Parts: sequence; structure tokens; C-alpha cells
Amino acid sequence: MAEWWRGAVFYQIYPRSFLDSGADGVGDLGGVRRGLDYIASLGVDAIWLSPFFTSPMKDFGYDVSDYRDVDPLFGSLSEFDALLNEAHARGLKVIIDQVWSHSSDQHPWFQESTASRDNPRANWYVWADAKPDGTPPNNWLASFGGPAWTWSAKRRQYYLHNFLPEQPDLNFWNTEVQDAVLDVARFWLERGVDGFRLDVVNYYVHDRDLTDNPPAHRNRTPRMATDMQLHRFDRSQPENLLFINRLRKLMDGYAGDRMTVGEIGDEPPLPRQQEYTQPPDRLHTAYSFYLLSGVEGTPELFRAALESWENDAGWPSWSLGNHDVTRFPTRMAHNNAHRAKALFAALIAMRGTIFVYQGDELGLPDGHVPFARLQDPFAIAAYAGGPGRDGCRTPMPWTSAAPMGGFTVAADAWLPMDPDHLPLSIERQELNDDSALHYSRQVIAARKLSLALRTGACVQLATAGNVLGFERIAGGERVRCYFELGGLATTIQAAELAGGEALFLGGGASVSGADLDLPAYAAALIRL
Repeated sequence: MAEWWRGAVFYQIYPRSFLDSGADGVGDLGGVRRGLDYIASLGVDAIWLSPFFTSPMKDFGYDVSDYRDVDPLFGSLSEFDALLNEAHARGLKVIIDQVWSHSSDQHPWFQESTASRDNPRANWYVWADAKPDGTPPNNWLASFGGPAWTWSAKRRQYYLHNFLPEQPDLNFWNTEVQDAVLDVARFWLERGVDGFRLDVVNYYVHDRDLTDNPPAHRNRTPRMATDMQLHRFDRSQPENLLFINRLRKLMDGYAGDRMTVGEIGDEPPLPRQQEYTQPPDRLHTAYSFYLLSGVEGTPELFRAALESWENDAGWPSWSLGNHDVTRFPTRMAHNNAHRAKALFAALIAMRGTIFVYQGDELGLPDGHVPFARLQDPFAIAAYAGGPGRDGCRTPMPWTSAAPMGGFTVAADAWLPMDPDHLPLSIERQELNDDSALHYSRQVIAARKLSLALRTGACVQLATAGNVLGFERIAGGERVRCYFELGGLATTIQAAELAGGEALFLGGGASVSGADLDLPAYAAALIRL
């Protein structure tokens, strides 16, 4: 199917927290294989696998030491091949994470680069001399805290790392590095993957002159020092797009409509997201942290996102949750299960490609993780009483059986199972027709039944301030979409609704003639 990814619904799997088949308390590829029937039952089109490559796990797989192999913690290449084949047999496409901005400091490339200034890979990473007083070459800061530079006694130089010191940045000014990265892409494309999710895709190229970033002049001091800068020179450089052009040409050379989705981390998020998806030679689609960083699930938040893409030639992607942010029922719905359902429905109806993070279909709130059990280096460094990124990474509850909810037969796991998640388990929700799981399946099914919902244009509707309303249009099909997000029962009167076909009514929504009754946090998708 041409451009299968356009309007598709992806299910993101964080393997170490999905399902443990090895009885060691860590999820793995074998667990993903066991869960494929469940994933297919959701009605999604594809899965995105977070990193499973060989890694010292300083950042839980986002520090890769071998781009072409599977870490034994997760399985083997043969197990990945079996997973890929079994997913395809169920009609599921598979994309995998690619972490090219940086590698692990244990990668052979970096081990060689750091050995001297004149070896074949000496220029494969970003090295710079110290200032005369011994301080780093500029003021760039790492996302996980402190300077973005670490001193190497061997080279007597600093190396750049946008994240942990154990994650040195590759030097994309070097065409040999670009060629090596494209060879990695070929390795996985030849194995049959359907595409890539590209981690921090706008970070690849840095300013060659290492110009200082200007101050951001925030009204309030942010939690992380790196947010005190405008990142004008350490990310989103124009030359970054030249590598994206090379990657797109490679992808277009493979049969089966392979695709790329980029993670864009920058300010302002939406214009950068658009820049990276302009056809014909950039990313197929991209997502930003615009919705992922939203702290209130308001109509205004969605309206601004939709409006920004109304007349754009590119194609957006959207998600309310992933492995890096507080789970959306907690962050955006304040753990109100009814409000979380309405927000999920609004996401599924949006124009764009949709990403659902594992557990979002269950309405899981952020997991509780005591400080002594925190694993995430970012959560530990920025601890302010919450679990940081570990709260969204706790194990999936497959059953309601304590203590581990069917995630593992081991006594414990790499992160604790939150007891509050057990009543929300897949097993229990399957038995409840009013559960978040059944709700999620129904709204995803409605999207699949409608060309307008999958790929149509989007026109916003004039509605009360507590209601998000828009119309999706493709050919002769029109679908009205309404979501009550403010907790106020509302009646919408529109002559067009009379005789319409209800594709989805959630939260007690009902249609009578030209009247649509929306109780608090109700949702309606009506084909006109």
C-alpha cells in the first residue's frame, strides 16, 4: 500500500518494560513476540521498537556500542528476525530506533578516536582544544546537566556530548561518518525493517565554529541549566538537512515504501517539525514535544497544533506519551480516567500519523518509583520528588496478580510494578466493556474505517471553549469530531448532524436529530 505510514497508528514498545520472556526481570524481544497478538488486537498498523542494540546501558540503550547487533539482555539477531517476520505475518509494519547523534563511549569507533589525534577515526567525533585557562571550548551544556564537554587525557582535548559523558557526539561534518551511518541503515533495511525512528534527528550537525549559545532570558530559572540557553549553534544547523537529503535518497531506493519519523527537540517546536518534513527530500514525518510537553489537555493545545499544519505540505506525527515524558493521564488529565479517554480519542482523530505509547491504551497513570529504585540518570540528576522518566517506564501490567502483574515470573523487575497499575491490567480490562482498553480499540477502529480520519484535511470548527471541534475531509467524506475536554456537559446543535452516521460515541455522547449531547469528557466522531 502506497504511503502506508501516512495516517497510520503506531504502537511504541519500550522492550525492557513490555514483557519478560527470560525470567530475569527485564523485558526482551521474546516478550514482544509473545505480545504481538495483543498488539494486533488494538487495530494499530505498525510498531516502533525502542533501542535493543548492544549497549553498556548507561542510558538504557540510547548509548549504542554496536549498531548491528542485539544486546544479549534482549535476545539475538535471529530472535529479531523472527519477531520481524511474525509481525509482518500479522499485518504489522516494524520501525526501529536509530541513535546516530551519538554513540556509546564503548563503541570501537570512539575507542579508536580517543586513542590519538592522528588515527583513521581521529575526526569521527567532535574534539576541540581547551581555552587557554583549561576550560571547555564554549558554553554549550548537556541535557543531563553540566558542560557538554568532557576532557580526554589521552587526546588532551575535550569531546562533545549533548547528553551523558558516556554518549560522545559523532562528527557529521566528516563524510566518512555519514557513510558509516548510512551503512548501518542499509544493514537493517536489508533485514526487512519498514523504517526508522530517528532519535534527536536535528542534533546531528553542530556549528563548526563552536559559537557560544546566547542566553534564553527565561522569566523563571528552569530546572535544567541547558534550558537557560537558546540552542542556536549546537542543534538544527542548516547542514543537518543535507544529511537528511542523503538519508531520504537511500530510503527511497528500497521497495516497500520504507519511512522515517524524526524526533525534533527544539524551540519553537512546530516550525522546526515542519522544516524537517518538507517534501520531497526530507523526512517522511516528524514529531516534536509540543503535545508531549503539554501539561494541560485543553482544546487550545490541540487547536494550536492543528492550525500550525493546516496549509503545510509536510506531514506531522503526534503523540501524547512516550518513554521520555510523564504519562499523559497524569500530566494532562490529572489522573481523571474519563478525561484521559477523551484526550486519547482527540489524539486518534488528529490529522497526521499517530503514536501510542505502550500502556496509554490502558489509561495508565505515571508509575510510582521510590528514589532508591530510580534507574534513569536524568531522573536521579534532576530529582525533585518525582520519578522522572522512570515513571513512564515501569512494567506493563498484563494481569492483576501481585506482585509483578504477569510481566515477569521473577520476584522483581528492573523497575518496580506500581500496585496501582494492577487493577488496570490488560486481563482485567478485557472483561470490562467500559474500560480504557475497549475504548481505545473502538476509536482506533473508527479511524481505520474512514479515509477522512486517516488522511483527510482538517478544518477547525467554532465551538464552546471547553469543546475541541474539527472536521476531517477526504473526497466526498466528511467526519465531524467533537471532544469535551473541560468537564462541562455541552449540547451542540448543527443541522448537518441530522442523519449522520456515528462512527464513535464515547463517554455517554449521543445524537438526537440535529443535537449532539456531550457529557463531561465525552467524544463523538460523526460521518456526515
